Amino acid sequence: MTPFSSIEIDPGTVAELRRGLRGAQEAVYRAFERPVFGLCVRILQDDAQAADASQDTFIQVLGGAAKLKQGDALAGWIRSIAVNECLQRLRSPWHKRRQALPESDALDPTVACHGAAASDAEKAFARLDGDARMVVWLHEVEGYTHGEIASLFDKTTSFSKSQLARALAELRQRLAPGDAVAARSTPSVATCEGGAGE
Repeated sequence: MTPFSSIEIDPGTVAELRRGLRGAQEAVYRAFERPVFGLCVRILQDDAQAADASQDTFIQVLGGAAKLKQGDALAGWIRSIAVNECLQRLRSPWHKRRQALPESDALDPTVACHGAAASDAEKAFARLDGDARMVVWLHEVEGYTHGEIASLFDKTTSFSKSQLARALAELRQRLAPGDAVAARSTPSVATCEGGAGE
């Protein structure tokens, strides 16, 4: 279960959000701020970019809530806005140049999990190319289908499938042979304390 699917917002609050009432806006922001930031930081692997993507997500949510047709679709709608914000940043020339910089073995303590195996898996996941990392996260953690991922990237489903297969193979290779099972579930480290799963 992803953090988004576990959040329940009262239908009355959603109706007030659609009318632009400040109390409802605050309630929705408070309920989704951590899952949105967690998703963004996992995909972008940068706290500052994740904070910007989160802020832009909520600007869109609060500004576009009147267009939301079904109150029960709120969590999915917010998640899709956050994913699109991340995708825009991954496609930016600045981000592509940043990825070309030498990798650091240091992992941001705000997203690192405890334990050597979790840390190794986290580092391996962080070293994936941005597109591959996003495909793995969306498919394995957020539950997106290959068709949905392909639509986000404006590609075919084979793009999503091949990105996922290559990324999982790379994760297995980066981890010790005894940790191959951990590589298959690398994104799940987000559910440990302090990560996106809270």
